[in-house]
Amino acid sequence: MTKPYDFTVFIGRFQPFHHGHLAVVREGLNQADKMIVLIGSAWEPRSPRNPWTHQEREEMLRRCLAPEENARLLCLPLMDVMYNDELWVRNVQSTVNGLVTAHHLSPHRPAKVALIGHKKDSTGFYLSLFPQWHSVSIDSVRDISATPLREAFFTDEPRSVLDEQVQLGVLPPQVANYLAEFAQKASGYSQVHDEITFIKKYREAWKAAPYPPVFVTVDAVVIQSGHILLIERRASPGKGLWALPGGFVDQGERLLEACLRELREETRLKVPTPVLKGSIRQQGVYDAPYRSARGRTITHAFYIELAPDTALPKVKGGDDARAARWVPLSELDPQVMFEDHYFIIQHMLGTG
Repeated sequence: MTKPYDFTVFIGRFQPFHHGHLAVVREGLNQADKMIVLIGSAWEPRSPRNPWTHQEREEMLRRCLAPEENARLLCLPLMDVMYNDELWVRNVQSTVNGLVTAHHLSPHRPAKVALIGHKKDSTGFYLSLFPQWHSVSIDSVRDISATPLREAFFTDEPRSVLDEQVQLGVLPPQVANYLAEFAQKASGYSQVHDEITFIKKYREAWKAAPYPPVFVTVDAVVIQSGHILLIERRASPGKGLWALPGGFVDQGERLLEACLRELREETRLKVPTPVLKGSIRQQGVYDAPYRSARGRTITHAFYIELAPDTALPKVKGGDDARAARWVPLSELDPQVMFEDHYFIIQHMLGTG
């Protein structure tokens, strides 16, 4: 029987893959010869919000399907572009168009492509972003929230949590078994467990506040001769990840004063203050609601471009930084970057 579409497209984070996602995948396969699944938040370090790599999430999905279904499924990672929605849309378009070109079996006619998802779900916002394609909305299986599921999995006894979620119809048994294996074998489980434990204690300290707190931070984007100055974080959150020099604003401090203070404390950068101030090329506010696991945190970043030189200034980690170093811009790796710092850098450089 001829299917309505040649390709259906499903975009999601799948942290983890659950029955709501599975219902969309099955309907997408029913309505098209092939289905494209774009796995979002790819190439990010493990965190409470993104505990699993895109390869691990693809494995969860494929374990739930029969061989014939897997043969018609095309999975690709999709990187976030946190501060440039237009670039994210372009990336989706180019990825889908490339797959359609490679796998469309009837080149004599245009391929029929449809986006599929839960339109009433906030995660289905993308259904209205691509008017060149059809849109297929399906009813949500139930109001499944992955956030409490993740927290329970990483803080309680994993196997009992997974068994309960299977009984409640939240997790497919295949995914529960995969996650049980992950908890037993992967060092990533301990990493995310420690991070979530820290975050819970951190938020507990603010529990008595009359309003949810909003934190204000600063970050320094220091560039010289094609290199950027980064620090390695000494403690949680993000222990061992690389970050922009920065931190919280003290009482009575102006934003620029706080930025220069944190820059010196964490990197021991010996560039005179007048030179740093005179090298500021731009500043920006970065306020993605989920940019920090600690809570609502708005950061003010200052882009400081030092004059080119054959020798980079000496730096050394201090205060909250285990180490400081100059990194070639071509070697920036989002998988080892703290929070949204990779996206801040890309946005300030005009590349993201």
